[in-house]
Amino acid sequence: MGAVDLSQFHKTFFEESLEGLDAMEAALLALDSGSTDHELVHTIFRAAHSIKGGAATFGFADVAAFTHVAESLLEEVRSERRAVDTGLTDLLLRSVDCLRAMLDRTAKHQPAADATSEALRAELTELVEGKIAAAPAAAKATAAPVAGWGIRFVAMPHLLQTGNEPLRLFRELQQLGTLEVVRAFVSDAAPADFAALDPSQCYMGWELRLHGAVARGDLDAVFEWLDGDCELAIEPLAAAPAEQAAPAAAPVSSAPSAVVPAAAPAREAAAGGGGGGGGEGGSIRVGIDKVDALIDMMGELVITQSMLNNIGENFDLSQLERLREGLAQLERNTRELQESVMRIRMLPIGSVFNRFPRLVRDLERKLGKQVRLELQGEQTELDKTVLEKIGDPLVHLVRNAIDHGLEMPAQRRAAGKPEAGTLTLDAHHEGGNIVVRISDDGAGLNHERILAKGIERGLVKPGHQLSDDEVAELIFQPGFSTAAQATDLSGRGVGMDVVRRNVRDLGGSVSVKSVAGKGSTFTIALPLTLAIIDGLVTEVGEERYIVPLISIVESLRLPADAVRKIAGGGEVFQFRGEYLPVIRLHRAFGCANAIAEVERGIVVVVEDEGQRVGLLVDELVGQQQAVIKSLEKHYERVQGVSGATIVSDGSVALIVDVGGVARLGRRSKAA
Repeated sequence: MGAVDLSQFHKTFFEESLEGLDAMEAALLALDSGSTDHELVHTIFRAAHSIKGGAATFGFADVAAFTHVAESLLEEVRSERRAVDTGLTDLLLRSVDCLRAMLDRTAKHQPAADATSEALRAELTELVEGKIAAAPAAAKATAAPVAGWGIRFVAMPHLLQTGNEPLRLFRELQQLGTLEVVRAFVSDAAPADFAALDPSQCYMGWELRLHGAVARGDLDAVFEWLDGDCELAIEPLAAAPAEQAAPAAAPVSSAPSAVVPAAAPAREAAAGGGGGGGGEGGSIRVGIDKVDALIDMMGELVITQSMLNNIGENFDLSQLERLREGLAQLERNTRELQESVMRIRMLPIGSVFNRFPRLVRDLERKLGKQVRLELQGEQTELDKTVLEKIGDPLVHLVRNAIDHGLEMPAQRRAAGKPEAGTLTLDAHHEGGNIVVRISDDGAGLNHERILAKGIERGLVKPGHQLSDDEVAELIFQPGFSTAAQATDLSGRGVGMDVVRRNVRDLGGSVSVKSVAGKGSTFTIALPLTLAIIDGLVTEVGEERYIVPLISIVESLRLPADAVRKIAGGGEVFQFRGEYLPVIRLHRAFGCANAIAEVERGIVVVVEDEGQRVGLLVDELVGQQQAVIKSLEKHYERVQGVSGATIVSDGSVALIVDVGGVARLGRRSKAA
């Protein structure tokens, strides 16, 4: 009998190991916050034991060796021979991060161990053998400087799109010491065909030496917020002389620990993918109840099909009513089957929320603030694709709330507030959307500073009065920042404009409400799924366009004198006490033989991010669910169009991007 090929089980091992590490991290954070539940220690031990056993079975020796030492330390805790303190919790959290990085490299068929994992394993071993006492990670961050560092920095292709700029990072390194560029090279991610190069992507890597007495913590701070945006390896120059090969690349840390790389891309995939593996080609864990419902619906569909086949074989006019009933039953079955299939793709947003307790803990220590995190609605479900892409915008909003929103304990005490600020993440269904709110009870937006910055940048005319909401909207302008100086958080993260763009790419919207001294609330509204929408089919000339129902406020006919022309060629009409721009879709999309007279057409009032415009169409055809097909895969992105679908008569209709046409309307109104 031949040997069993274990490689077929690798994917399951990696998925379950990442889930185990998430459970370890959650339990460690609970212990760190003062919980005395003994079951938490068992949870941590069982996860480490399972990973060690699986790694040994599959021949992942480095992962098994690292986990064995961590398990030995946990056994001392479990048997109450070692007490849990802050230093031990920090050490174990760093071990969790290190294991994520090792698993990520193993999954990519790269050597799992590197200099940092070996250094941490040695530290764990010495602690188990009683040679050193557990020390807080913060103490390690301030360790004595070395003579210099060897750095290997390889940008991920999407690096530039996150708002990070390699040259700016290098300038920051130059402020720490003398920077020497040993080699610049093209990364393996670059396409072989020069014509296929995308100028918005980064395909470069660098080998650098930073000479001087630079502390490791200062060096890590430069790269701290490039989590998942590059591959990075840092070695003391004395341990990595020039003649030696460059060290293997390790993912960058998002935690303040200065010793171990943290939060590998594998962790980001697991967090975004909801426990079933993230990214393209990932799997989803589906509850048996959802599968049973799908099987039941298939049974109903087979019965209906059999009935229709029988009618078709022996059809006469006396069976017309039965045929109508059969077709109505088929429609109901199809709708229920579609809903059952979509539920399979639905995953709880808690898989994204779970990353925030660790992030908040790390930022508390870094900034010297006290934060009480409240998570609500973790079981609210949304489509896996949306779930994978909403993580980064939420991370930025949470960082922003803690860095800029919540005050220092002394400031809060002086303002009559509790020293610990409250940060709340809440998810719930609202209509056909899922709404996520990030609220803090901090100082609120500084409207005077924002307005002054807007005037300085030419976004606002001096002396022009803006409402509070209009001032708040300024923070979403590209590159807008009121920070007096770049901090580790404000100077190296993505801007609010990138957050809005990422949310818009998901068909959603983001807005902010703020009260001075009381706090701010950012609200993100997202579609439940990116695959299917309810839409209103409209006719414009010889073409059909679908307007998402969720964006429609009202449809109405206007008399000819209701529309007024304004400077610059735009048109407006009065609707419920305000003037709204009119967008003639036949002009926007170049449709022939369309109705030009407003009084003969229909105006569909739509809303995007609190702004309304009227879309002039020839007529309304009816309501229909639309299965969205991307145009970008085969053509290119078209402004004002989010995709295409096939309508009931078999023809193709384009789906209107309400946000895109609303922005066109706002520009014409401003003109």
